[in-house]
Amino acid sequence: MTTKPKIAITMGDPSGIGPEVVLKALTSRPEVYDWCRPFVVGSLKATEHVTSHLPSGLKMTTVSSHEDVVGSHMNVEILNTDGYETESFPLGEHSVLSGVASHQWVETAATLARSGAIDAMVTAPINKESWKMAEMPDLGHQEVFKRLSGSDYVATMLVSGSLRCMHLSTHKPLRDAVDYVTTENVLMAVRLTEKHFRDWGFDPPRIAVAALNPHGSDNGLIGSEEAEEISPAVEAAKAEGITAFGPIPADSVFNQAIGGRYDVVVVMYHDQGHIPIKVHGFEESISVNLGIPWLRTSVDHGTAFDITGKWIADETSMIEAIKVAAALASGASLSA
Repeated sequence: MTTKPKIAITMGDPSGIGPEVVLKALTSRPEVYDWCRPFVVGSLKATEHVTSHLPSGLKMTTVSSHEDVVGSHMNVEILNTDGYETESFPLGEHSVLSGVASHQWVETAATLARSGAIDAMVTAPINKESWKMAEMPDLGHQEVFKRLSGSDYVATMLVSGSLRCMHLSTHKPLRDAVDYVTTENVLMAVRLTEKHFRDWGFDPPRIAVAALNPHGSDNGLIGSEEAEEISPAVEAAKAEGITAFGPIPADSVFNQAIGGRYDVVVVMYHDQGHIPIKVHGFEESISVNLGIPWLRTSVDHGTAFDITGKWIADETSMIEAIKVAAALASGASLSA
């Protein structure tokens, strides 16, 4: 019998909806425990505001090590190696304490994943402003992973059903993101996408590369990046044996991908990929990191301070993130 993968789920910012969506995902869907052996990296104290909503008979226990995790339904195991069991986190607002705690929980899970002690990590949302208030060294998750892995390029792919968008860049102002569209960078993104998708069972992956300008620049009438930067990258990828297409106008490529023509779309900047994903299936959308030597998936929503403590947050994205992480950690094909 194959051992179910062990997956660490970070609690996210304890002032937001992270604790709620994590506990909802682990208690509302018993099959989660058929997929994997999950445990939470966080604080039992941070769940106090939601415990009255949890099912009767649920046990919440702390473990001192990932090695102690059993992974059984109705027993949520929480690993807390950084304290915070005597701290009260404010709800629905930015907090230095929440910023420090959520950063340490991400670092703990990522360190376990990097060492091979766990098979994957799944993250609930952190708040970048709280991290900045707490003077954390990283802007967000991606920067933590880049620092810990030593990778020169950590990328984000969003997934919602059959639509997958691999981002050339994410956390860049739009002016800087346009400057980042170079032949070298686009080719690097296509190569990275091809590598991961082959690992995930696509043989070969069909990679669409989105245009940057309206109408794909209309043969240079509306911008030059397609001819000068993107097309040379696509041609170089083809010369390496990669099944790449493009540049394809952004107003048509996503519908084509949803229809099955492509397995993934390499997009040029944050909103070019985020908007179609969230319109296509907001609740089901998740993110997956490419370019790090461990598996990480995440919810694709924020801390939602405005609804924290109201028990109305939707856990669908968290369930999908756990499901995809478990499938990939088990060697299942993402194309299935």
